[in-house]
Amino acid sequence: MIQIVGFDGDDTLWRSQEFYDQAQLDFEAIIARYVDLDSAGLRATLLATERGNLAQYGYGVKGMILSMVEAAIDLTGGRIEAKDIRTIMDMGKDLLVHPVELLPGIAQAVEQVATKFRVVLITKGDLFHQERKVAQCGLTAFQRIEVVSEKDVATYRRLLEEFEVQPQEFAMVGNSLKSDIAPVVELGGWGVYMPYHATWEHEVLHDFDGVGRVVEVDSAERIGEALERMSQGA
Repeated sequence: MIQIVGFDGDDTLWRSQEFYDQAQLDFEAIIARYVDLDSAGLRATLLATERGNLAQYGYGVKGMILSMVEAAIDLTGGRIEAKDIRTIMDMGKDLLVHPVELLPGIAQAVEQVATKFRVVLITKGDLFHQERKVAQCGLTAFQRIEVVSEKDVATYRRLLEEFEVQPQEFAMVGNSLKSDIAPVVELGGWGVYMPYHATWEHEVLHDFDGVGRVVEVDSAERIGEALERMSQGA
């Protein structure tokens, strides 16, 4: 039977991606004063820059802002003014102190799950920022909190060994097939997939087949039911 349930943080417990999306729009408005956005291929350039910098900066606001500054210099041929660089940096600072907003029903869902399973939080991103979100979210049921630099098979394998459970005894709840669900299923675990209305393109995963090991839910209220079904099936 399932023994431990892991919860993702961003866009599973609390809102996140729409704030990044707004920063993207603000960034575009700045660059539009220098170049034609359509001909510049801004979004493709920024995404490529962010992906190229992941190994150095990791995930999160700081990496995004540094990538925006780099892309701004490249897109404008170095013409971007210092005041606009300052505006981009301030956008990042605003994101880092943005209040934590829990998703509807998630607090009750975590508490419900915690009455039947051990629950842990496994979140990805900048350590300081994620620790701040955890401290402010008000959720106290987690027996362990892990902030990781990447969510892949190797990371989940290490965590399961530390948790002292087999993959088939673990289920992960999250909004990203790529980071939350697919690696766990590959190891032999289970997934509760709760899609979010906004997803960073880097987290999009196509052609994933989790039939039999993944249950998709449309709200936090359905998480407990999904886990019960999977636990009985396991």
